[in-house]
Amino acid sequence: MRMGSMGDIIHTLPAATALRRAFPEVSLGWVVEERWAELLCTLPEPRSGPRSPRRPLVDRVHTVNTKAWRMSLFSTQTWEQIAAGLSELRAQRYDVAVDFQGAARSAIVSRWSGAHVVYGFAQPRENVATMFYTRQAIGHGGHVVEQNLSLAEAVAREPLAMPKVEFPYDEAAEKQCENRLQGVGDFALLNPGAGWGAKQWPAERFGEVARRLAEDGVKSLINFGPGEEPLVRAVESASKDVAKGVASSLTELIALTRRARIFIGGDTGPMHLAAALGVPVVAIFGPTNPARNGPFGTRSIVLRSPISPTTHSRRAQPDPGMLEISVDEVVTAARKLLRSNRG
Repeated sequence: MRMGSMGDIIHTLPAATALRRAFPEVSLGWVVEERWAELLCTLPEPRSGPRSPRRPLVDRVHTVNTKAWRMSLFSTQTWEQIAAGLSELRAQRYDVAVDFQGAARSAIVSRWSGAHVVYGFAQPRENVATMFYTRQAIGHGGHVVEQNLSLAEAVAREPLAMPKVEFPYDEAAEKQCENRLQGVGDFALLNPGAGWGAKQWPAERFGEVARRLAEDGVKSLINFGPGEEPLVRAVESASKDVAKGVASSLTELIALTRRARIFIGGDTGPMHLAAALGVPVVAIFGPTNPARNGPFGTRSIVLRSPISPTTHSRRAQPDPGMLEISVDEVVTAARKLLRSNRG
C-alpha cells in the first residue's frame, strides 16, 4: 500500500523488491493512484497476470483515483467505482497487507483488503492509522528508503539486503526515445518544477545553468508536467534557447532518464527516479531534509543553504535559503559529477 506520490512510490520500490526476493512465490499486489501506475506497469501491459519486463515487480496493480473521488464524493458513480475497486481487491484474498503510506485512508484500505494481518509503522504519518494495524514496526534508518526497508524486514522477520530497483521496460518507448535523441549527444536532464513553491529554484537560473553546460558540450533537456508549460518557456528563454522542453508520459520519462548523463533539480519525483536509475544528481534543496529525502543510491551532490528551515509546509513563496544557492554552485557541482562520470 503506497498510493502516491511519485517520489514516495519510488522510495517504496526497494522495500517491495526486497519482499519479492524474500518471498519469490507469493502473489504480490500494489494499491496505487492511477496517475502513478506506470511506475509499476507500462500502459499496454495488463494490470494483472504473469510478470514481464513491462510489469517486473508485482503480479497485480490495483488502481485508485482518490483526487477525482474527493471532488465528486456525493456522486453515485464515485461510490460505484470505490465499491468495485474494493471488491476487486478483496477478491484476491491477500494474507498480508503492508501500509507504507501511514495515512488514515491507506490504513483503512489495507484493512478493507480482507488481509488478516496488516503491518504498519508504529509512528505513522497520521497517528489514527495505527488503529487499523494488527502489527506495528519501528522504522529504522535516516533515509525514508531505509525506513521502508525496515518495515519490509518486520514482515519477512529477517534482515533484508537493499536491492536494486527494476522499473518497467517498454521496447516501443525505448525505441521512440532513441529516435527523439538522435543528434543530441550527451545531455543533462533539468527539472525546474516542484510540488510547491518553497521547493522551487528560479527558472531563470536553470536557464543559465543550461547555457553554461552548453559551453562544455552538454545539452540540456527540460522535463515538465501538466500545467508547467510557462515554467519551461521561462527556462528556454533564459537559456537563449539552448535548453529544450520535452513532454513525456511516465514510461517515456523512465526511458529518457536512463539516458541522461546527469540530472539537476529539486526534491521531486523525477529526481528520485534519476537516483533510482543510477543517474548522477545535483540536488537543489530548500525546506525539506536531504538526510531523509535526498537522492539515494547514486553519486550526488546536495546543495542546501544553512538558513533553510526543515518543514513540509506547502508555502507558495520560494524558500529564501534556496535563493542563496547560486548558478555557479550548481554548475560547479554538475561539472564535478560529469568529470567523475566520464572517468
